[in-house]
Amino acid sequence: MDALLLSRIQFAWLIAFHILLPAFTVGLSCYIATLEVRYWITGNDVVRRLSAYWIKIFAISFGMGVVSGIVMPFQFGTNWSRFSDGASNVIGSLLAYEVLTAFYLEAAFLGVLLFGRKLVPQWAHAMSAVMVALGTVLSSFWILAVNSWMQTPAGYEVIDGRFFPTSMFEVIFTPSFPYRLVHTVSAFLVTTAFVILSVGAYYLRQGRALAESRIMVRMSLVFLTVMVPLQVIVGDLHGLNTLKYQPVKVAAMEGLWETQRGVPASIFALPDQEAEKNHFEIAIPKLGSLYLTHELDGEVKGLKEWPKEDRPPVAIVYFAFRIMVGIAMIMLFVVICGLLLWRRGKLFDSPWYLRLCTWTAPAGFIAVLAGWTTTEVGRQPWIIYGLMRTSEGVTPSLTASDVALSLSLYAVAYLIIFGGGYLLLRRLVRIGPTPAAEPQIAETHARPSRPLSAATDTLDTATSPAGARDES
Repeated sequence: MDALLLSRIQFAWLIAFHILLPAFTVGLSCYIATLEVRYWITGNDVVRRLSAYWIKIFAISFGMGVVSGIVMPFQFGTNWSRFSDGASNVIGSLLAYEVLTAFYLEAAFLGVLLFGRKLVPQWAHAMSAVMVALGTVLSSFWILAVNSWMQTPAGYEVIDGRFFPTSMFEVIFTPSFPYRLVHTVSAFLVTTAFVILSVGAYYLRQGRALAESRIMVRMSLVFLTVMVPLQVIVGDLHGLNTLKYQPVKVAAMEGLWETQRGVPASIFALPDQEAEKNHFEIAIPKLGSLYLTHELDGEVKGLKEWPKEDRPPVAIVYFAFRIMVGIAMIMLFVVICGLLLWRRGKLFDSPWYLRLCTWTAPAGFIAVLAGWTTTEVGRQPWIIYGLMRTSEGVTPSLTASDVALSLSLYAVAYLIIFGGGYLLLRRLVRIGPTPAAEPQIAETHARPSRPLSAATDTLDTATSPAGARDES
């Protein structure tokens, strides 16, 4: 457990917690913007109450994301100073663009979204929701541009061991960036949609907030009907791109050791990196070549094509990839079942399906973590793919005890912060949307002990023009 390994564990710990929040807030901001525009057009008070409910949850999640996000770049200076020194001329500007575009946009309109319901017209409130959603997407754009450059670097030159941009367009739009951006952002949207579907199903099972719950279930199911198959298609295109630019990562994902044609699809195996083989493997012949190369006899390079020191940790990549794909299949099953029940008119009245939807709330988060693990661990041992090893990017003066202390403090702090945030979010979900206000006249009739004369006085006052103004 040297400083390098501990620094990698610390970074993995922090980003594993942090990525859960963008995976939720990016999609939730888009959902809130959709509700606000819908309320502006229709004036449906149920939609307004639903939006107000999710805005509360968004505010807490967004705050936690900002706090955890500040720590992430802080590590570049403390733990990865050699990487920062070598690559800052390229990635520093991209991180600055995130602040100048995404953060400023969110800061300008977030206050209006949170506190401006009664202070601005509805069109302005809807516009603020759209701007906040745009800010979250822009933030993803720049962060994924940085990550894509580290995965497939382009548009640079090396001078005295430092990277300098020669074309900012090529730096931003690297060969893997379009696929990574669409695949990741769509994964965020799907993650949020399953949370909304789960919450709506939870309320339907309890028989409360029925109008709001039906809207949540319908909207999320319609969205998932489009996005889950699209996510599978985009993931396939991203896989083809990875096979072209990072073939060793694909070989690790498949647990493939020998270069061959007609590669089988490994369903389960125990990869043995020392013996360079798989134990207890279950595979489907030629299926691997079909989805990797779109040819039954397509050739795929095996891990033995690369020196051992240039191979990623195979077992981690292998199982993370299968967890991601398995979750995607479960998501597709939930969507198909929901469409069949909707067609039969039993979408809101099927106990087993509503319970299934409730259980799928964490599915998107698990898939995002698994996909991120596949991407980042599969890049190893490179911090800048093919150019700078991870061991070359760590701060040279760090000691194992230094990192162990900071890792322990981060672990305790994150467990407290995220644990408290989870309990608060859980409490908001249990409380549910604010119920519709009862009409004033109903409250009057609900008081049998009130003297008749007082009720008559109230009625007479309300019928006069001046009294009507006072009563209103």
